[in-house]
Formats: sequence, structure tokens, C-alpha cells
Amino acid sequence: MTLSAATNLTSGPDGDVGGEPRIDPDPAGPAPAAPAGDIAARDAAVRDAAGDAAVDAAAGYVGVGWDAAVPDAAGAAAAGEMGVGRDAVGAGPVRRRPVSYAESGVDIEAGERAVDLMRSAVSRTRRPEVVGDIGGFAGLFALDPSRYRRPLLASSTDGVGTKIAIARALDRHDTVGLDLVAMVADDLVVCGAEPLFLQDYLACGRVVPERVAAIVRGIARGCELAGCALLGGETAEHGDLMEPDAYDLAATAVGVVEADALLGPERVRAGDGLVAMASSGLHSNGYSLVRRVLREAGLRLDETPAGLDRPLGEELLEPTRIYARDCLALAGGVEVHAFAHVTGGGLAGNLARVLPPTVDAVVERATWTPPPVVDLIGRLGPVTPEELERAFNVGVGMVAAVPDTDAAVRLLTGRGVPAWVVGEVVPGTGEARLTGRYAR
Repeated sequence: MTLSAATNLTSGPDGDVGGEPRIDPDPAGPAPAAPAGDIAARDAAVRDAAGDAAVDAAAGYVGVGWDAAVPDAAGAAAAGEMGVGRDAVGAGPVRRRPVSYAESGVDIEAGERAVDLMRSAVSRTRRPEVVGDIGGFAGLFALDPSRYRRPLLASSTDGVGTKIAIARALDRHDTVGLDLVAMVADDLVVCGAEPLFLQDYLACGRVVPERVAAIVRGIARGCELAGCALLGGETAEHGDLMEPDAYDLAATAVGVVEADALLGPERVRAGDGLVAMASSGLHSNGYSLVRRVLREAGLRLDETPAGLDRPLGEELLEPTRIYARDCLALAGGVEVHAFAHVTGGGLAGNLARVLPPTVDAVVERATWTPPPVVDLIGRLGPVTPEELERAFNVGVGMVAAVPDTDAAVRLLTGRGVPAWVVGEVVPGTGEARLTGRYAR
């Protein structure tokens, strides 16, 4: 048999691709037709009759694999690609120019450029235990077990949340990395663990090397402040899933704590004092509520509303305070029974997580004044005081349960962390509650 100069695919019953390539008469008789709609079988019949080279040359096959088993346009339509229905397939082969990975939404060269731009910042986070350099398939960390009596490894995973929307709106991306480290490393330190290393994950719609590098430089700076190594990470470009300027961040960190130094509910007892450590702002929680309130109020990020001393965007983008080294210093200098990292759920919700079922935590609102931005959100919403305390840290980012509050406050303030006695632990049922009115 010989293949004629044209290959004609037409629509068969029920929209399936039917028909056969036109074949010149042959004494041996026609080749058996493939079942309608069976692309692979039909193609095999054509190749048996005419040979791979003839079919490829006449029908315009490209590449290998399933998508290459039929002529381009028909194959794409039959496979449901490009949004073309099977009934829409026209006659004749369709040739397309080669498509690159970059044109499909993944720019490998841009990713390599981003790595070059972030390399020096990542290297500054290096600890002595780190083995190798950036660029390997896995991050290596040589933990020395001889330094510990009975080490426990602790891990934590978190993200930044919709605070990223503020960074995108302001086109400032060098601070959200600090938020990421704070969310992860300060969860580790709650149990008394020293953060050892962190690995990040950045998903974006388009890799802009300078923007990616700015984000990672923020992560690296956060790791320096927390005392952990930025051991590795991943930048994933999802061009067909995310808008070009969209991105999201997550990270996992690993730390170590001696088993007999583990902090938590088992150590907390009635009579402990509660020492608050001031937050730097809203930190990284409650931003879905913030953005809705501001949107409905019609406020712009470059405005400076009454009560604030800087533009709203700057206030909202203030990086989360990283407490890891201060908490470890406190645990090394005084007796500490527990820490509570105040994130989603607010002060009462997170304090309750570190209480045994035999005690309550009582927090006195009169000992501090919430940041003005919290009052602003409450007025504009309006948002009830109860909801504000559940969505935001209201000025307290970390709490320590300690027997000696004076020594704890003295050590923390000496390290530059605003701290004060905020309440006490009393007999109860494992609840935390705020009492009184805030100082004004």
C-alpha cells in the first residue's frame, strides 16, 4: 500500500474521531480499519500499512509518546487538549513550531538566576553542622549526639498566610520571609527546642529572579535571627495555576531539645506567673479580616489613618518579632515551665494549649495597651472586642509561665524585649481568660 498525499480525519458517530487515511488500492485488499475513536489502534494500522517514516512525513507527527501518536491537531483534539472538541477537527495535517518549557510557564534560566542572587544571603545562615553547599539534592546536617543526654527532634511547619497580599500590593517582598521564619521557629521554641535548620517552599506564578531573591533574603535574615541554618528550599513556578505576580510561602524547621528539658503543660502549676513579651504588630495572623475591613472602608495602603504614625501599608507589613533566641536565653537563665506563641486563636486560645486540666491562666488586660492598629480595625469593621482578641495577638506575641517573674522580666528587658507580668496561673480546669479593661 501507499499513503496518498493527504490524510483526512473526519468526525464519526457520537462525536468520536472516525474515518481512515485514504489508501490507494492494493491487490492484497484494504487494511482492517481501527475501531472508531480508538486512536492508538487506528494509528497502529496506518503504521503497519505505510511504515513509520511515510506516516511521519505525510501526517506531520512530532515528538514521542501518547501525544505524538496522532497528527497534531487531531491528536490534541482527541486527547481533549487546547479546549478543542473532537467534532471541531479539520482535515489535513497541522504543523506547529516546537514549544519550550519557558513558554509553558517554567523558566529554568530565571530560576538559576534567582539562586545566584540569593546565594550569599543563604550562606550567612550556615551553622558548623551544615554539610555541603547550596544546590544539592538534599540538605545535610551533622547532628552531634554526644552533645546531648537524650535528644528529641522537634519539627514545625507553617506559612505566612494572606499577609502576602499586602506585600504584593506594595511590591515589597523582603519582609515576608522574616514572618515565615517567626511562624515556624517560634513554634519550635515553645517546647524548649533550639531551631537547627529550616527549609522553605515558594510557589509562584512567574519566577522574577529579583523578587524571589528578595523573599529568600528575608527568610535568610530570619534564620540568622533565630539561629538556624537555611538548609535548602524549593521554588516552584506554576505559570498555568497562579497569576504572574502571585506567590505563597511555607517552611518546615527542625530543632532539638533534651528530653528532660522539654517544656509544656506537665510543668505548669498554680502559682506560676505569666510574663508577656510584646509583639511588633499584627505579626502574621488575622490578615483576611484586616483586608476585608479595609476594603469595605475604602482605605488605601498609602494613607495614614488617625491613630497611626506611619502609612497603613507599612504598619501592616511590619515583620513578626522572632523570639527564638530570647526564649532560649530565658530558659537558660531562669526556670521556665512553658511558652505560648500567640498566633491564630489569640492570647487566650494559645495559652490554653499549654495548660494542664488542673489550672487556669488569668490575664489582666489592664497591664498593657493594644497597638493602635487593632483599635483601628475594631472601629472600622466594626469588629467586636471578643473577635479582635480571637483574631489578633492584641500586643502580646509570646508568653512565658515562670515561677520567678521578676527575674524573667529583668532578663528579657536586658535583651531588648519589652516584657511585663501579665497574669498568673490559678487552680482551674485548663482554661485561659482575659479579665478587666485595657489600659488607655
